[in-house]
Amino acid sequence: MRLSNRNKTPLYSFIYSLAGIIFILGVIVFILEVNNYDIFGKMAWVLIVGPLMLFAFLYLLGKPIFEYDSDGEALNFRNNHILYVFSRKNAKDEFPKYKLLKYNVLTALFFKKLYIYVSSKKSHTVILKYDISYLGKKEIKDLKFSLNKVVKANQELRREDNLLID
Repeated sequence: MRLSNRNKTPLYSFIYSLAGIIFILGVIVFILEVNNYDIFGKMAWVLIVGPLMLFAFLYLLGKPIFEYDSDGEALNFRNNHILYVFSRKNAKDEFPKYKLLKYNVLTALFFKKLYIYVSSKKSHTVILKYDISYLGKKEIKDLKFSLNKVVKANQELRREDNLLID
């Protein structure tokens, strides 16, 4: 199964551009307010803090582009940001399906995170984190369905292996 929201990149670019324009206009109005006009009085700081809170909210939502591919023998996850400044933390992971132990979707108000638990050599568990805040309900439901299928298949294989060993 393939899942991607890359087609919504222009919308996300527009939102980030609009936030940038609002911030720049807020700074300009703040400078004019402090130097020439006194319309807001002591509340002029709102012109800077408001757009900064908008940027903080967008930053906390995480990386907007999420791609998932479970076709074949491997699972592919890719989580990208559209802004170059934040692109160094892009996540791109590929591992065999049999290494997937479990997954967890954390939902808190506006924020959604996907935690993938993968077995590694030396019997350790690696936790991979992805931002899925920009995915819709149907996309998250499809993602859970696909991951459940892989986890159940892996549990059956482990159960069969344990029975063969005993």
